[in-house]
Amino acid sequence: MTIVSPIWSGKDTQLRLRNALCVEKKRKSITLGPPRISRANRPCDLVVATHSRIGVVPLADSIPPAVSFVIPAMDESDSLARLYQEIEKVCIAENLSHQIVFVDDGSTDSSWQIMRDLASEHPDHCVAVKLRRNFGKAAALSAGFDVATGDIVITMDADLQDDPKEIPRFLEKMDAGFDVVSGWKKVRHDPWHKVLPSRVFNWTVSKLTGVNLHDHNCGFKAYRRGIFDEVKLYGELHRFVPVLAASKGWRVGEIEVEHHARAFGRSKYGVSRLIKGFLDLMTIYFLTAFSGRPLHFIGGAGLVCFAMGGIGMFYLSVMWGITRLSESMEDLHLHRTAIFFYCILAILLGSQFLVTGLLAELMVSQSREREQPYSIAERVGNGFQSGLLSGDENDPLATDASHRSGQVEN
Repeated sequence: MTIVSPIWSGKDTQLRLRNALCVEKKRKSITLGPPRISRANRPCDLVVATHSRIGVVPLADSIPPAVSFVIPAMDESDSLARLYQEIEKVCIAENLSHQIVFVDDGSTDSSWQIMRDLASEHPDHCVAVKLRRNFGKAAALSAGFDVATGDIVITMDADLQDDPKEIPRFLEKMDAGFDVVSGWKKVRHDPWHKVLPSRVFNWTVSKLTGVNLHDHNCGFKAYRRGIFDEVKLYGELHRFVPVLAASKGWRVGEIEVEHHARAFGRSKYGVSRLIKGFLDLMTIYFLTAFSGRPLHFIGGAGLVCFAMGGIGMFYLSVMWGITRLSESMEDLHLHRTAIFFYCILAILLGSQFLVTGLLAELMVSQSREREQPYSIAERVGNGFQSGLLSGDENDPLATDASHRSGQVEN
């Protein structure tokens, strides 16, 4: 490549310097923050998080895998090695480039040692991540998603109840144009006190959110990697990723999967999971339906309270006047009527709801400056001409820049 630099005349020096400053200022205004490494050029690293520090060991192969498996585990030492072997067997049979990410979510047994051994023995496609304590499944999945480099991310439980033989069927469904594929354990090998509440919960979630899945709780799912650039997990919202993705416009589907009885360990969930699940459902419903317009929800409740209180006060005022004008009716004393105080309470609550809704709108308007309220599926074309800075083709700055654009020769 040969770069040809013209000799600038004295009368044009100041103009050209101003043009150069404009270009540099424009470039800085567009490139905010550190440069992002494209997925095609990003190296695949072995990341091992210990209790004291994080070490990064680059792998020999820098080509990103086609599929990443994110497997959170807590006290699952008996099943980890066997699960790894079964996933490897399927991936080899399917000739599938892959990456397996184990996340130790505060295990007290030998799970972490087994993960470390697997990552050390197979550094080309195995990663082990250790959290400092038990942060919950959503946090463990987020840690795995941050490490995963595959274009498709498949999540599985580490208890061997999810069968790796279903992996090709997930990929076939993804090839059909879906962005999220959720497993459906149609035949479950769990006790009835887990199955019945789960079915009630799944039915409620489907009706309330409009994302009709038979098994929202199933941990066996496949995602496009780009989903996690828009969907952030916290608390226990991991089971609602399909709902959050659907609210952004991603296509969600499901397939029936084989479910095995638990062979090792014990379940980490109890009755409290059901209670937390319904509370999380309220959160999801609000986030997906009213995150960009909280006044419609909070203000709507305020208007209902305000209207009820206002109608009640109007009725009492009319009755107070009628009883004063009529000799046959006993006088109505408002301070002796309970409904009078309920109406005052409703008006006060309505006013507070409206003010709270307006404050929520103010907070949303501030946060929207940092978060885009939309999701782009595809963009074609650049639409930027580096030579036209002012939009006027007769501008001498634009003319100089357009002349210089032809001064790089190959």
